[in-house]
Amino acid sequence: MARTPALPGTSAKRAPAAAAAGNQADTDEVTDTPDSRTEYGPAENASTSRWQTLRHRIDARAGRPSASYYWIIGTTVALTCVGLMTVLSASAAESISAGVDPYSLFIKESTFAVAGLVIMMVLSFVRPAGLKKLAWPALGLSALLLLLVDFTPLGVEIGGNKNWINFGGGVQFQPSEAAKLALALWMGMILARKGELVRQWRHTLMPVVPVGAIMVGLVLGGHDLGTAVIVMTVIGAGLFFGGASLKVLVPTLLGGIGAAVLLAAISGNRTSRLAGWMGQCSSGLCDQAQNGLYALASGRWFGVGLGQSRQKWSWIPEAHNDFIFAILGEELGLLGTLVIIALYGVLAFAIFRVIMKRNDTFARVVCGAILAWIIGQAFVNIAMVAGLLPVIGVPLPLISYGGTALVVTLAAIGVVLSFARAEPDRAIPESASQES
Repeated sequence: MARTPALPGTSAKRAPAAAAAGNQADTDEVTDTPDSRTEYGPAENASTSRWQTLRHRIDARAGRPSASYYWIIGTTVALTCVGLMTVLSASAAESISAGVDPYSLFIKESTFAVAGLVIMMVLSFVRPAGLKKLAWPALGLSALLLLLVDFTPLGVEIGGNKNWINFGGGVQFQPSEAAKLALALWMGMILARKGELVRQWRHTLMPVVPVGAIMVGLVLGGHDLGTAVIVMTVIGAGLFFGGASLKVLVPTLLGGIGAAVLLAAISGNRTSRLAGWMGQCSSGLCDQAQNGLYALASGRWFGVGLGQSRQKWSWIPEAHNDFIFAILGEELGLLGTLVIIALYGVLAFAIFRVIMKRNDTFARVVCGAILAWIIGQAFVNIAMVAGLLPVIGVPLPLISYGGTALVVTLAAIGVVLSFARAEPDRAIPESASQES
């Protein structure tokens, strides 16, 4: 039998062991060659491992994101970016006409957008139990701020609506926007506690309808019928997704519509808007609506180009706010407006998927109310600009200028994102939890 030659400096008896050690050394040398090294170095591998560990820990506490989670984030960021772009285009023209900095409103809106996105992501990690704890404080604070708007000198009137509270130093806040989110959280908590009792008419009415009526009354105290209609929509959607009896829900809905029509009929300003919508134009009441239609028509299929709108040059009042969809239609054309509508459709579908996958009343009510709020308000604004509804002063969510509306809407989407995560006890596979 052939004898294994000894390595230099070793005896023949130790040759096999030395050869094995040499083979191992050769193997180690091969793995250390540049061609066979892993793609990441030790530092990169360590950082990747730390990131995976952190992600597993977050998912273990907050739940793993679902596909709807990413769809909601994607459409929200896209609509927000479109809004910032259009606010810059529309507000710059009005600012130049007024002799002020053309970028001032865009910078303010961008600041609010960043703050809102941060709040959205923070709320997306809050568990439902934490959201329930926020319900009563949010409702009480929003009601208090509405009272300050209606009955104290802190209330600020803009465009005939007393909707803002002035904290000084140029800082203003619109409590009616916060009331929408507060009502959604509060109704979810109350109806979840009632359970099957909500199908009885007494439990359907009490205490949601009286509290909702008080909040609507406080909003109407600022003469803002458009926002009051959206708040009523939030209340109706919360009752519907909470399983309320149709025998109570339908009369309540009809009563809300009747009250809105009555309030519009007894107000001279609202009556003139209705008359203008029906074709009885006088004293320039139809100028805003007609110029909005002109903007949509002049955009044709592909638009006149970004920043090239002509109607924004003082032809459409509040072009960067309520009638921003008209500027979008003029600059991006029919195809651009269809893309915006499609983004809202994807957002609605993703939120509805969250509602269908959750099996608890709290999630269904909160997400359903937020869905009706955002998509319903978008529908009202687009229909208003297109001439299908009278002008009622409702902004386009995530796109129109308005710091409070943008931040609160992004916060509401953050609440939906928290429900778009799986339950923490089912979020992480056992192997992943052991790795972390």
